[in-house]
Amino acid sequence: MKVLVIGTGGREHALALALSRDPQVTEVHAAPGNPGMAAVASLHPVDPLDGAAVADLASRIGADLVVVGPEAPLVAGVADAVREAGIACFGPSAEAAQLEGSKAFAKQVMAAADVPTALARVCETPDEVADALDAFGAPYVVKDDALAAGKGVVVTEDRQVALDHGVSCDRVVIEEYLDGPEVSLFAITDGSTVLPLQPAQDFKRARDGDEGPNTGGMGAYTPLDWAPEGLVAEVSRRVLVPTVQEMAARGTPFQGLLYAGLALTGRGTRVVEFNARFGDPETQALLPLLKTSLAALLHGAATGTLGEVGLPQWHDGAAVTVVIAAEGYPEAPVTGDRIEGVEKADALEGVDVIHAGTKMDEDGNLVTAGGRVLSVTGVGADLDEARRRAYAGVDLISIRGAHHRTDIAASVPR
Repeated sequence: MKVLVIGTGGREHALALALSRDPQVTEVHAAPGNPGMAAVASLHPVDPLDGAAVADLASRIGADLVVVGPEAPLVAGVADAVREAGIACFGPSAEAAQLEGSKAFAKQVMAAADVPTALARVCETPDEVADALDAFGAPYVVKDDALAAGKGVVVTEDRQVALDHGVSCDRVVIEEYLDGPEVSLFAITDGSTVLPLQPAQDFKRARDGDEGPNTGGMGAYTPLDWAPEGLVAEVSRRVLVPTVQEMAARGTPFQGLLYAGLALTGRGTRVVEFNARFGDPETQALLPLLKTSLAALLHGAATGTLGEVGLPQWHDGAAVTVVIAAEGYPEAPVTGDRIEGVEKADALEGVDVIHAGTKMDEDGNLVTAGGRVLSVTGVGADLDEARRRAYAGVDLISIRGAHHRTDIAASVPR
């Protein structure tokens, strides 16, 4: 199978790496890719938001499957263009991707499907924002309705900060605060069959101790030995399957990766948000433990044959991913700084260094090109070994002014 991965980030590098190790895959291509992906895939300079160009590339290289990684191309309809060209594509249509593209739309779908989630109000004026904040009270949860690369959510005790964020957006969703630990649960679906993956947990705050601003994610780990027994079955029954059924009933079947961000509250499991693609950095931790062929799962979802693949199987052990971020991330990341030590870190046993915000400069040096620069994944027999390996890799990498959290998977709920 020839596979084309669309995107430039850590999620796409992790997908390309896993596919390159899959016996069912003969060739991996990426567009436009990044320097790390160049080691496992043939790179092509294509605009990932240009559906016609992506479809043309897929046709020229004879791709059997196109995997659209980021949310922006999905919302822009890239998967539609690929399918119209007669090529199997993993990723929802533009209409179905509104589950992530619009928080308000996702709330409508959850209400129709009777999915448990936070109470919320959609606000478009400063007065509406102020009224909703006062109705729900602190902690305030304010979400930009549109795509915001994982950074459109503000959770704060400061009413003024919440009000300023809400007023700065064209439309926001203001919700009640959900207590309890958060869990990420992905499901692969062909619009009918729904196959959940292993739960993971990510860390959104920039600093240790869950301090600092929200980010796209500073680390993740899996499995979650502390998660309630039966969590995956419960979420499949109450959240994933009803949502997929509701989308089909609306005439916009969801094919691809349905990501449910969950809060395990004192009143039961609640959906925090939906995403329409693999999460980053949870994907970096999950894929090294996946025993089932990733290509078979993605191709089955793309072709309506997922029921023939069977439930995903997993290797024993654990994985921990730590993100190395550029100076100034997430507010104003600095780019162009030299990156050193990647090869040494990547050579460690049980360690993969995944590129996200990197590029080669004119002199052939690897430099920073985004906020989240690298993610280092350690795989081990248990969580402690995986964590030691991940941080051993982090310690070998040098970037001026970079920062990372030192407490990823250091303490877990009991």
